Amino acid sequence: MNLKTAIGQFRLTCLLEGLSLLILLFIAMPLKYYFDYPIVVKIVGAAHGGLFVLYIIYTLFFAIKLSWGVKMILLVSLASFIPFGTFYVDKKVLAKID
Repeated sequence: MNLKTAIGQFRLTCLLEGLSLLILLFIAMPLKYYFDYPIVVKIVGAAHGGLFVLYIIYTLFFAIKLSWGVKMILLVSLASFIPFGTFYVDKKVLAKID
């Protein structure tokens, strides 16, 4: 993964966005609701929100640059809502471009 290229940066964003979603769902949320420790959700949630916005910006950038159809745009966009979805996008979509 070459971080000097836009595709390499998008792949890193996929990794970080996917990890932040998993941390939010499986660590921060249980800490908030089972152990009454809500600050973790605020911190991880803010990081995840920023990474999500960056992920969508990269998705739109590559949709325009590579002339993706509506189906591809929806697949890549909706993957960010599913745990492990961005890892799938990285492996099956972005690795072919890189």
